Amino acid sequence: MALASGGPGFSQSIPSNMQGVEAKRLFGAKTSGSKQRAQPFGGYSKGCLAGGVQLPETGPTWQAMRLSRNRNWGHPELLNYLIGLSQKAAQQPGWAGIYIGDLSQPRGGPMLTGHRSHQIGLDADIWMLPPKRLNLSRAERESLSSISMRRANGAYVNDRWTRQHHEVMKAAAQDPRVARIFVFPGAKVQMCRDEKGDKSWLRKIRPWWGHHYHFHVRLKCPSGMRGCVDQAPPPAGDGCKDAEQWVRNILNPPPPDPNAPKPKPRRELTMANLPEQCVGVLQSR
Repeated sequence: MALASGGPGFSQSIPSNMQGVEAKRLFGAKTSGSKQRAQPFGGYSKGCLAGGVQLPETGPTWQAMRLSRNRNWGHPELLNYLIGLSQKAAQQPGWAGIYIGDLSQPRGGPMLTGHRSHQIGLDADIWMLPPKRLNLSRAERESLSSISMRRANGAYVNDRWTRQHHEVMKAAAQDPRVARIFVFPGAKVQMCRDEKGDKSWLRKIRPWWGHHYHFHVRLKCPSGMRGCVDQAPPPAGDGCKDAEQWVRNILNPPPPDPNAPKPKPRRELTMANLPEQCVGVLQSR
């Protein structure tokens, strides 16, 4: 696979046929990456990807799932990371490697359905289902489901959780390219209890709703990518006390705040909301 990197930014005015159109419809219509150097523009939930590379559908230690979605595209740094992680996972008993869910669309950007993030080719979902074999057909990859690791609405792990899940996520977090890994609160609490050695890697494991069928890896912006916007680093410390508070709030929900502002309605992004370089990403052949 090509491993191009970097490249200067570029500015484009918004063509009339793109003005006011929901960006997800424009990016969702693209079936291949742009003919540009690989570069993320913007942030994880408001951006796009130039020069996206497609993860091969199958490798020695991985398979890409739900191929009909065409979301197995990312920045080359993400693909290198996933292949390396799959090799580490394959060293765990009972794991032939990893099943990889959604990365990004061919040119990133907002998706027609699902994720609000995954827009710049630096996010990936890893299934909790330990692969027993890596020769699934395309049809099997559409019908097979991952397995849930949670019970009690995310406060605890269930009996499917294993030490191997712990070790795979530990390997995922210890890579210096990783910014965050999102997983349901009960998993973070369990890992905090079970880890007897250095717990510094747990800082990157962040509790979040859902994320019990998969864990979500987010990479930092690659070095030299000036158009890429990093998320603020996680708070200092291992984050275990914070995860325990999430669990307490699940088991004993605090009363609603009567003064809390009403949530704002979700607004679909248009090209005017994205970095100006995203017009060129769409227009590139």
